[in-house]
Amino acid sequence: MSRAFAAHLRRRSRYATIHPLPSGATESFRKDRKIMETKISGSVARKCALAAFAFAAATETFAAEVDDGIKQGTHGYTPKGYVQPKEPEVRERLEWFKDQKLALMMHWGLYSTIGIKESWCLVDKEAKWARREVAWTNDGDEFKRQYYGLVKSFNPLRFEPKKWAKTAKECGFKYLIFTTKHHDGFCLYDSKYTDYKVTAPECPFSADKRADIVRCVFDAFRAEGLDIAAYFSKPDWHNTDYWENCGIGRSTTRYPTYDVKKNPAKWDRFREYTKNQIVELVRDYGKVDVIWLDGGQVRRKSGLDIKIEEIIAEARKYNPGLISADRIAGGPCENVITPEQTVPKEPIAVPWESCITMGKWWGYHFEDEYKPVRQILHTLVDVVAKGGNLALNVPPQPDGRLPHQAAERMNALGAWLKANGEAIYETRPLPPFRKGDWAFTRNRKTGEEYAIRLWKDKAKRIGRQTMLGIAAAKVVHVGSGREFVCAKAADGAAFNLSADFKGDPNADVFKMVR
Repeated sequence: MSRAFAAHLRRRSRYATIHPLPSGATESFRKDRKIMETKISGSVARKCALAAFAFAAATETFAAEVDDGIKQGTHGYTPKGYVQPKEPEVRERLEWFKDQKLALMMHWGLYSTIGIKESWCLVDKEAKWARREVAWTNDGDEFKRQYYGLVKSFNPLRFEPKKWAKTAKECGFKYLIFTTKHHDGFCLYDSKYTDYKVTAPECPFSADKRADIVRCVFDAFRAEGLDIAAYFSKPDWHNTDYWENCGIGRSTTRYPTYDVKKNPAKWDRFREYTKNQIVELVRDYGKVDVIWLDGGQVRRKSGLDIKIEEIIAEARKYNPGLISADRIAGGPCENVITPEQTVPKEPIAVPWESCITMGKWWGYHFEDEYKPVRQILHTLVDVVAKGGNLALNVPPQPDGRLPHQAAERMNALGAWLKANGEAIYETRPLPPFRKGDWAFTRNRKTGEEYAIRLWKDKAKRIGRQTMLGIAAAKVVHVGSGREFVCAKAADGAAFNLSADFKGDPNADVFKMVR
């Protein structure tokens, strides 16, 4: 370990607070991808328009970036390109999926130990943005060795899966998305097919009775009644059949370090390895509701065919109805569309889920800044009004606890959902979906219709309120039960909030009576 690297570890261990660094990812992607033109609409979009980007056969397009770090745009896939699952059990489970609305996503791994960019810092091609925090060395090979060596430092003695699960339950989350293995190949479970895992002897946490982290987490969340999505990375940069010599001594990209067409035997070994690990997760770790497959470069269209249809078919033998989210790969195994840090501008008529960070990073960063409660809540309502689910990413600390800033926001979100969850869970989009500061939903079981008023920081909360683009005879405030008679307005239905109205500072829910 170099002196500079050791000093970095010491600084991180004190949980130092410094100003966060921007990811810079967009700049790198622009250079690394073929730039495509995209149609931009809306005043914010005109001011902040970004070129859409794509890698290989481009599959995800962002229309515009707004100041809060969440993009407003349209995902590259459309209902026309979506492949409906043939299996009745999967179609049934997708209806269940659309009812859930809120997932707790957790990125945790070796990268959390020192608070650096998860996995991507191993990629030489992405070094400009992914290694911005790696100030102690410019030697890519030295850094890769140090990163892989973090297995000897991973020791989250304050790991508390039952508390995670209880907090998630109390705060209104319905399912978990947990990183069983990220792109770096480090497994948080006792995989039989690799020694690069939390249960390996060189990992100090391997001696702990909680060493099989995935099993502990899955069991704890199921015990609280939450469902399970297993995040799994298809690329594995520690596997020598993907990156030869783990990428050391080679200039690495996100792709294999060799030509898979010229080395079919090597690629076949990697394909079998991937199949074994996915099947292992759904067979040996209890009921898995969703297999969440990241690493969209590994797909048939890119010439990296792992025969994912065969793998998912095998997995469903052990888990009938298993939902497959084969991200940005297209085809019959992308049952759910997963925009990243993006909320579609309009509803998408297929199952979808926006994965969005609570802070600025996916993995834990000591200097992270978390979004305000109002922004998190408004994002959830925006997603739900357009028919999607929100996967809110909260990374655990290196010691295994939830960051207190994140827990505070989760609790605030949970308090709002306890009072207003009927307008969120088991709902479907209600035209006009979103209009101004209003969002509309309909409960698919009861048929009840809801109007959700999203309050801005200094919005006027008394006087005339106009629900844009919709008609109603009266509304009932869900929090208090107070009724307000509506009058027809040129642009919708209007009612008056009196001075004694005490609502929520972030969003109020009204049940509409037509």
